[in-house]
Amino acid sequence: MKTRRFPVWLSLSLGIVLSLGLSGCVSSTTPGAVGVQRSQLMLVSAGQVSQMAETAFREQNTQAASKGTFVRSGPELDRLKRIANRLIAQTRVYRDDTAQWAWQVVLIDEPVINATCYPGGKITFYTGIIRQLRLTDGEIAAIMGHEIAHALREHGREKISQSMLQQTLAGVAVAVAPDKQREVALANQAATILVQLPYSRHMELEADKMGIELMARAGFDPREAVSMQRKLMAASQGGRTPEFLSTHPAGERRMQDLNELLPLVIPLYERTRQENAAAAAVPRG
Repeated sequence: MKTRRFPVWLSLSLGIVLSLGLSGCVSSTTPGAVGVQRSQLMLVSAGQVSQMAETAFREQNTQAASKGTFVRSGPELDRLKRIANRLIAQTRVYRDDTAQWAWQVVLIDEPVINATCYPGGKITFYTGIIRQLRLTDGEIAAIMGHEIAHALREHGREKISQSMLQQTLAGVAVAVAPDKQREVALANQAATILVQLPYSRHMELEADKMGIELMARAGFDPREAVSMQRKLMAASQGGRTPEFLSTHPAGERRMQDLNELLPLVIPLYERTRQENAAAAAVPRG
């Protein structure tokens, strides 16, 4: 009788799952004012995901640089960084380790309606989403806050864990690759799951909740999250679905959910406005 041997990648994945005893169910953030509370399946470590995300982010930027679309300076990039700094300052509401994240903001000059945030705070915007939708600062903050929320909530890590469990990402548990080519290949596989596959309804609702709270606490009018969704819906009616909507579907239900969150977050926005006004009124020097 022959002994059946499992493929190496399957043995590795099963070994990880069994060693964890399927006990990798945690909640990666505190609830915040909007009350995000859900146990998440985490079968791969945050460090492994961060390493793969860093490699994928670097590859993205290298490719953009080779095409001459990587924006190194200018008013649009400065604008994104100003908005990001205000949002990042509020992330401690959900977790206290974000001060140690190596936050980065990247702008790519391509006519693509898309924006992402890799695990660990690697934010990417395309000029297409800013220019074609004519986004206000508040609407940029709504998109960026939503993407940051995905990173805070570790939805990418959760998606990879789910894929591991379904055996669709061979060898993803092996974070330390034997060579550069293998490392990039794994990172590209992870990038597909992290930013190209759709988020679940639970993940999208959590990112909406946390994102709108972040923008409100940062002093951006949360009602602009609704106007941003309206612009995305209008863009999708032009015949070609924006790339952003392939992973972040918009619709009347989404706008309804955001409107229902407004009573929770508008007081946070008003408080920040009052604090900012009081600080501006204090004589300097």
